[in-house]
Amino acid sequence: MAQILIYGAGSMGTVLGAYLLKAGVPADLVTRDKDHVQALKTGGAKISGTVSFTTPPFNGEEGRGCALLPFEMKKKYDIVFLITKQQDNAVSAAMLKNFITPDGVLCTLQNGIPEPALAEIMGENKVLGCMCAWGANKTKPGCVDLTSEPSSMSFGLGNLGKDTHPKLGEVKAVLEKMCAVTTENNFIGVRWSKLLINAAFSGMSAVTGFNFGQIASGKRSRECALGVLKECINVCRAAKIIIEPVQGKDLVRLFDYNNSLQKLKASLILPIAIRKHKAITSSMLPDLDRGRLCEIDEINGVVCSWGKKHGVSTPVNDKIVEIVHSIERGERKYAPVNLDLF
Repeated sequence: MAQILIYGAGSMGTVLGAYLLKAGVPADLVTRDKDHVQALKTGGAKISGTVSFTTPPFNGEEGRGCALLPFEMKKKYDIVFLITKQQDNAVSAAMLKNFITPDGVLCTLQNGIPEPALAEIMGENKVLGCMCAWGANKTKPGCVDLTSEPSSMSFGLGNLGKDTHPKLGEVKAVLEKMCAVTTENNFIGVRWSKLLINAAFSGMSAVTGFNFGQIASGKRSRECALGVLKECINVCRAAKIIIEPVQGKDLVRLFDYNNSLQKLKASLILPIAIRKHKAITSSMLPDLDRGRLCEIDEINGVVCSWGKKHGVSTPVNDKIVEIVHSIERGERKYAPVNLDLF
């Protein structure tokens, strides 16, 4: 059996590890959160929200994986799932190179477009990418709420090169223990389809504190989210990137408006399109609560930088990045009043 590591066992990493263990596939879970590690070792993972189950303890007994702090890692792994914040990617990738078997692979489940930078450190043949179409929130050590309906959850898996990666099938089989997995030929197009959703909803959640459903239902927040979607579509068009559908939805057809009637139609569709994920809030909010830097530059900031590269204006994304950085500096708090700044 393949040796599997989930590096960054916060909310989503814990859910993935719990589903794998439930399916009889052990994985080691690594996080810097000492209390979370202790809870997983002694009481297992308690998953609630749209599902409800508890795993046995992650203590290495009876073929189970272990919950570990980073310095406790000892062995090499065939598959490493990376689910940490991207700010530490350079350091994490350099370290993880020493814990991957010669034919092993790192699969990033992070937001944004992290694969090129990881490939520079590890080599393109060592990196896969995966989009997660679901969300979760850690409520206390050992406990995580799954915030997406199980029927709506999926992974999109791929690699940067034109040829299919030899480990793609093996990684796909592991992830299918949790939910449906689609292997993507146009991986960069799938990355952008996830990025534009994250930029619109996670970015606006970090500005307002709203969950995704509140963003889509509020008139002013919905207007901003539509602006983000439109800017992403414009950037991809200029970069000659084909945005792939998400769970059968053609995002360009739905949200690429060019007149007031098309914009009204897109505005009416948005709450319907996001309804199965309406309870999700941005994963950046806990970082902002703790006074930490968040991933805004790896989400909305990517849209801004690609826009500059291809000569496309991105004022809504620019404003989101500006506001969130001001929150990081302690100059503002995330709140609905920030909508006045757009």
